[in-house]
Amino acid sequence: MDDDLVNHPRHYTEGGIEVITYIRAKLSKQGFIDYCMGNVYKYTSRYKHKDGVPDLQKAKVYLDWAIQEQIKG
Repeated sequence: MDDDLVNHPRHYTEGGIEVITYIRAKLSKQGFIDYCMGNVYKYTSRYKHKDGVPDLQKAKVYLDWAIQEQIKG
């Protein structure tokens, strides 16, 4: 099975739970949105200098999570 480095990297699923699931459970709704947006800023700021398109894809994942959390109301 190929390692999906954007959506489900193996190194984030060790121990039977994905790290993002744990982080979401520990933060408030606004805290999780802020966490996601911080990662959007990080990945869009560095994409030209580090991983290129994969960094933009990661930013999109975090932006989608922030949007979904906002829509939940």
